[in-house]
Amino acid sequence: MTLLPIKLPPGMYKNGTELDAAGRWFDGNLVRWVEGMMRPVGGWQARTTTALTGRPRAILTWRDNSATRHIAVGTHSKLYAISQTSVITDITPSGFAPGEPDASVGGGYGVGLYGREFYGTPRADVGSVNPATTWTLDNWGEYLVGCSNFDGKIYEWQLNPAVPAAVVANAPTNNTAILVSNERALFALGAGGDPRLISWSDLENNTVWTPSSTNLAGSIELQTGGEIIVAKRVRGQILVLTDIDAHVVTYVGQPFVYQSEYVGRACGIPGPNAIAVQDNFAVWMSTRGFFTYDGYIKPLPCEVSDYVFSDINQSQLSKVCAINNSQFNEVWWYYPSASSQENDRYVIWNYAENYWSTGTLSRSAGTDRGVFANPIFIGTDGILYNHEIGVNHGDSTVYVESGPVQIGNGDNVYYVNELIPDERNQGDVTATFFSRYYPNSTERSYGPYSMTNPTSVRFNGRQIKMRVTTTTPSDWRVGVQRLNGIAGGRR
Repeated sequence: MTLLPIKLPPGMYKNGTELDAAGRWFDGNLVRWVEGMMRPVGGWQARTTTALTGRPRAILTWRDNSATRHIAVGTHSKLYAISQTSVITDITPSGFAPGEPDASVGGGYGVGLYGREFYGTPRADVGSVNPATTWTLDNWGEYLVGCSNFDGKIYEWQLNPAVPAAVVANAPTNNTAILVSNERALFALGAGGDPRLISWSDLENNTVWTPSSTNLAGSIELQTGGEIIVAKRVRGQILVLTDIDAHVVTYVGQPFVYQSEYVGRACGIPGPNAIAVQDNFAVWMSTRGFFTYDGYIKPLPCEVSDYVFSDINQSQLSKVCAINNSQFNEVWWYYPSASSQENDRYVIWNYAENYWSTGTLSRSAGTDRGVFANPIFIGTDGILYNHEIGVNHGDSTVYVESGPVQIGNGDNVYYVNELIPDERNQGDVTATFFSRYYPNSTERSYGPYSMTNPTSVRFNGRQIKMRVTTTTPSDWRVGVQRLNGIAGGRR
């Protein structure tokens, strides 16, 4: 008898064929690895019971000067303030223009050159995508400031639940997004309808926007063929991402105040919420890959990119949202699969251990823990959820499945009759095995087996896959599983 350990490295590999993932985890849902040990992600609990009106697209949490905690949520049609006791207040400004819940593809009849392509076939690249309505939210001191990319005005809310947010006096209109700089200037991106223009207010005074010798207000027009989407504070600078490239804006003092530098091409971002900033770097999802900025723009190799970008709704990429989960050194991106209008899948990058994982869950915005004890994610159902709490995963199935584990050199058949499990809370997961004689031959399944020590099983094959599935909600751990069997002759 020979013991065959199933000891696979953390994370999933989903590029190429299933056989390319030999000796790796290939598929799963709601699992993570901590110091090499596999476990479920934390559960979630509803924080609110009343659904917000509109599609939630941004969330911000902060403490005011009296240490009271606040949550702000922007939907395509509303702006909400939510107290630390989960009281929801509609603070939508007077005159606010509700936007679009979904992105739409521009163009139509008459777009493009007559006779250039075959009648009845989809056009490769004509028209443009009108993005779903999103918000950018930030703090001006203890106050909330925000801008909807459809409405275009900059609003400020001064914490009074009885008084809705109001337009910031003298600020540009028809903007794409906003940001508050480290020097406390309020930035308007795509200011005044110019997709390449950045304007900023005087320092410490967001109602002064006209430059003069007595203030530090000003503007920069980026040298780009793209349109500004978002800006984030990173490493004492401001990283500005357009839909095609990247720039850095740095404070230089008088007389120019801020200057811009071009730092990367072909690394644009599809929507303002597809970026996360963690410590001294930023990371974002582009239209076909991932990028980081830590002083330099770098492509981020991804071991599940084939899976993600081969089945993603390209027309709805403006809805992608990135969320820090710093407790576990993770960035989560929620995105819409090709058959969905809303975010229904996620991809995770663990930046400490550099592994990737995927799964299915519908969330449209979220924020890291810090102000509140747990991360807060918003469902596409308009409900706020506390995450990483308990073991309740709703109706979702928690599982992980390996790629093929080849027996020896692949020539001999392995006959398995016993499983020796390595798990905490034994019995809270089951194991199912799949075997094949050749990569594309018929796959046979065996199980699921409830874990005992040892567990009697009976199957054979040249390559074997294992699937671990939660049966009892718990904070389980699964280590190295071992199969006991005999290597037989060729078949």
